[in-house]
Amino acid sequence: MECEKWAVGVIWRFGGIGHILPGQGGLAFLLRGPGVYSGRVRVRERLSGEWPPGHALAAIPLALILFITIADILTPTEISLSPLLITAPAITASFAGPRLTGFVGALTILDEIFLDTYSGLLGRRVVQTELLALIVVTAFLVLFSYLRHRHKEVLTRVRSVSEAAQRALLRPLPNRLGSIRLASSYLAADEEAQIGGDLYAATRGDSGTRLVIGDVRGKGLASVSDVAMLLGAFREAARRDPTLPEVALHLDDSVRAEVEEHAGELEGSEQLFENFITAAVMEIPDDRPVIKLIDCGHPPPLLIRDHHVMSLQVPNPAPPLGLGELTEPGYDAEIFDFKAGDTILLYTDGVIEARCPDGRFYPLHERLSSWQGDGPETLVNYVRDDLLAHVGGRLGDDAAMVAIQRLPD
Repeated sequence: MECEKWAVGVIWRFGGIGHILPGQGGLAFLLRGPGVYSGRVRVRERLSGEWPPGHALAAIPLALILFITIADILTPTEISLSPLLITAPAITASFAGPRLTGFVGALTILDEIFLDTYSGLLGRRVVQTELLALIVVTAFLVLFSYLRHRHKEVLTRVRSVSEAAQRALLRPLPNRLGSIRLASSYLAADEEAQIGGDLYAATRGDSGTRLVIGDVRGKGLASVSDVAMLLGAFREAARRDPTLPEVALHLDDSVRAEVEEHAGELEGSEQLFENFITAAVMEIPDDRPVIKLIDCGHPPPLLIRDHHVMSLQVPNPAPPLGLGELTEPGYDAEIFDFKAGDTILLYTDGVIEARCPDGRFYPLHERLSSWQGDGPETLVNYVRDDLLAHVGGRLGDDAAMVAIQRLPD
């Protein structure tokens, strides 16, 4: 089939790996590879007559050239409309690459020569000056289009690499682990990066599920190394250490070891004294309707039960990870009821500190009270969409959320 051959050709050209999936109105396939956006791409049959947006927009400058040419021929000789032709390559450069811009520019120059010859004005110095100006401006427009196209390619590669890094670090949480259902969402403050300083992870143990959600000081790509370090430490400790306090102690030791290792690089910098991670470490046993929680300076989880929202505040929160030496040795886990049908929302401060254009913080507790859905997926989607609407579509800090629902025994 023509469409299928075209899809495979695109995958081979970009050096990616594709999976062709049947879809309505054509085929859908997944792309994986450098410089290619990783996601579902809809491929329609050529017979449908749909053009890519850039090709469709090319009709605008071409129609403009035709309109100016006809108008110039029909007007008196003393009225010259040919200088207006420069608008055609200028419009093209706003959406097309250097090749199409150069083609429209060359067509414009030839049309300018034709109109001036037709009017008998080509020998005049002022007309020759206009023609030279058209050539120079067209050359600059082609250069601008080339640079913009290169920048777009670099940005596409950065986004592709960032998405791959995000999937490697923040592995997608499974829909179910033991006795709980899970859903998560991550919103990076750096749109180009798609990854930042917030983190979450979940692992299975012999008798339950352990989770962590945290927030590295800072945001964006500068904090990715700390995120990678803590997630690696958590996955190792959650499977090895028998108790939740030992997991938290291992995480604190890992953060402090990381700071000590880079102390020479950070000497004299504020980061040496401010390198810490707020986190909430949890354990959900399979055989008991409870949740064990250690809060290390992190915003408290919110429990939703029968459409009522409760904050799981621990009496004595521990210091953020990396500052454990400021308190007595050891961590204490608080125990809260977590019954079948209950839902817990974990989140980072990027959610509750998000501001709308007039400066108001996002009222998470209030918005959860009005949520009437069911299931962790719908809760995460509801909060994410509502949060973006609150801030006008752009966050000032990374934001992560994990929703957990207890299943019936």
